[in-house]
Amino acid sequence: MFFTFPENARWDAVGQAVEFGVEIGEYQGVVRVPRRVFQRLLPESPTPERCLEACYLQRTRFETIAERKLRQRQLTDDGHVEITGRDLRGKRAAVPGIRH
Repeated sequence: MFFTFPENARWDAVGQAVEFGVEIGEYQGVVRVPRRVFQRLLPESPTPERCLEACYLQRTRFETIAERKLRQRQLTDDGHVEITGRDLRGKRAAVPGIRH
C-alpha cells in the first residue's frame, strides 16, 4: 500500500487539533492530532502555532502512526484517523526542542 500525506497541516480551532490529509487509493481522509497530545510533547503551552510546528517536526512519527491505524482500520466514526497520547507511547526518535 502506498500512502500519500499532502503538505496541508492546519489548525482546527473548533476541534482544537492539528489536521492533515492522508490518501491511499481512492480513500482521502484526515488525520487529527488533538491539542492535548501536544501537551506531552512540548516543553511550553501548546498554542496552535507551537502545535503546528511540533507536527512538522514529528511528521514522520505521526504519518507512521496514521498508516498503522489505517491498516488496522482504527478509524473514527466519520472515517478519519485520530492520534491519541496512547499512540505516541513506545519507541521514540529524538527531535530537538521536543520533550519525550
